[in-house]
Amino acid sequence: MSKPGFSDLDFAPVAVTLDERADGSLVLRSELELPGYARCIGEWLAHWADAAPQRTYLAERAGDGSWRRISYAETLDAVRAVGQALLDRNLDPARPFMILSGNSIDVAILQLAALHVGMPSACISPAYSLMSADFGKLKFIAGLLEPEFVYAADGEAFAAALACPCFSGAEIVVSAGGGNGSTDFTSLLEAEPGAPVDAAFAALRADDIAKILFTSGSTGFPKGVINTHRMMCSNQAAMGTLWRFLEQRPPVLVDWLPWSHTFGGNFNFNMILRNGGTLYIDAGKPAPGLVERTVANLKEISPTVYFNVPRGFDMLIPYLETDEALRRSFFRELDLIFYAAAALPPNLWGKLEDLAIRERGERVCMLSALGSTETAPAATAVHFIIEEAGVIGVPVPGTEIKLVPNAGKLEMRVRGPNVTPGYWRRDDLTGEAFDEDGFYRIGDAVKFAERGDPERGLVFDGRVAEDFKLTSGTWVHAGAVRLGAIAAAAPVIQDCVVTGHDRAELGLLIFASEPGCRSLVEGGGGEMTLNELIGRDEVRDAVRTSLAAYNAAHPASSTRIAQVLLMADPPSIDRNEITDKGYINQRAVLENRAGLVEALYGGSDPEIIEIP
Repeated sequence: MSKPGFSDLDFAPVAVTLDERADGSLVLRSELELPGYARCIGEWLAHWADAAPQRTYLAERAGDGSWRRISYAETLDAVRAVGQALLDRNLDPARPFMILSGNSIDVAILQLAALHVGMPSACISPAYSLMSADFGKLKFIAGLLEPEFVYAADGEAFAAALACPCFSGAEIVVSAGGGNGSTDFTSLLEAEPGAPVDAAFAALRADDIAKILFTSGSTGFPKGVINTHRMMCSNQAAMGTLWRFLEQRPPVLVDWLPWSHTFGGNFNFNMILRNGGTLYIDAGKPAPGLVERTVANLKEISPTVYFNVPRGFDMLIPYLETDEALRRSFFRELDLIFYAAAALPPNLWGKLEDLAIRERGERVCMLSALGSTETAPAATAVHFIIEEAGVIGVPVPGTEIKLVPNAGKLEMRVRGPNVTPGYWRRDDLTGEAFDEDGFYRIGDAVKFAERGDPERGLVFDGRVAEDFKLTSGTWVHAGAVRLGAIAAAAPVIQDCVVTGHDRAELGLLIFASEPGCRSLVEGGGGEMTLNELIGRDEVRDAVRTSLAAYNAAHPASSTRIAQVLLMADPPSIDRNEITDKGYINQRAVLENRAGLVEALYGGSDPEIIEIP
């Protein structure tokens, strides 16, 4: 029985060319022309401050629980004032200032002001300041940037980080919890903008550095990715060409994704600004005790677009299933659901479809894309109806995708106006990142959704660096095994890491899903902790049975799973195991949890689940 269809969304037609090169590589391009785009981010703000001055641009919860809202005109006034305050300080553009806090209206104004007057800034993951034991990554970043100006929302909450010697001599600016010589953010808003602001804005060029975004990469310390105005403006012009509905109804977004990462800080933030939408800043997060804030916000505000990572959907779905008022508000105005950062497990895709049908009698369009911090971020995007997770679309206009044969896969590389010129003060990394034709080595593998028809899109095929060989010499495509295991063992697995490098058989280290485990235990497990839940027979039997069925369908040594360990200890940001947006760093997990890998193959640990 077919499922009900979708409300109409205005997409651009799919038109792709595929060129085969003599060296065996393939080059994909969109036939759709990349339209002209803004010179700089500030042109979007200036446009909407004139075209829709009273429209709410940003909103966040105030201390009393109400929404604090700021219009486009008010935002531009504040941005010009803070821009003047920055210019008055004669800050050195070669020393980008640092923003340590999470998303807020003040952070948006500060970052937009920097963009407006040509002062590069870097929004840093709050985890580096609030969840780190030694501030190692924070100190490393400060050493690269040498900031003269550092912002933190709450001087008391960030006191330990701000006391680091790396910030000695820098001006400390806070919105609350001041003292010890810090500057109150409100004083920046009191500056009188004048001719210097207008001159600085007029002098901006598309290739000027807009900001630095730090990405953890596979190993080591964060890399500072240079983001130019051209990168971000061209990428949003490309998305507007594909998703034409964005220009027909100003989008409304309730979003928690951090602005220190490209998904939240470039894709989402810039899409709202470029299209004159409204962004409700969600102080929630896909974590126990925080997801409830997201639920409360979505119960009150009906988004037209909703962006999240698989972990976020995993945490939200149980509330949508049981709370009728939330479900009604969430789906009332929704045009699309978008996931990225990691593949959406089939069970979550199915639940979202079923919930949409239950509430509105039809499915909501679900889309995805693929990109990175270095591509601002969309290199490919879906702009057609897809029936299941995995498809990451076709090249966005203006961007070329090169596919290079690599160990039985097609390694993806990217070239276009959305691609970074390099890494801040790391010429060595910049040189390694590009091939001889100037294509950025994104590190992902892809395959065609339908062989012989590139217009059906590409499918993510894992990270090239995550694949390994068994002792037999057989290649293991870890990404495919991971996705297969997650799909098979739903709802217990939130995510997992594939083991088996230089071993005879495969295993899994499984990050368990608390909502999934509770759904299998009578009464939801009551007050049980996740550590107690993963020891329950109902949970362990479900994993054993489901993965045994997976093995029956995947009997080869490169796909068959021999044993697994369930883990209650979540992936650590501080140890580079996961990003703020939820992508698991497979290599870091394997290195940090080497003892668990040894236990998995030792055969004596009673916690090991042997898979038939």
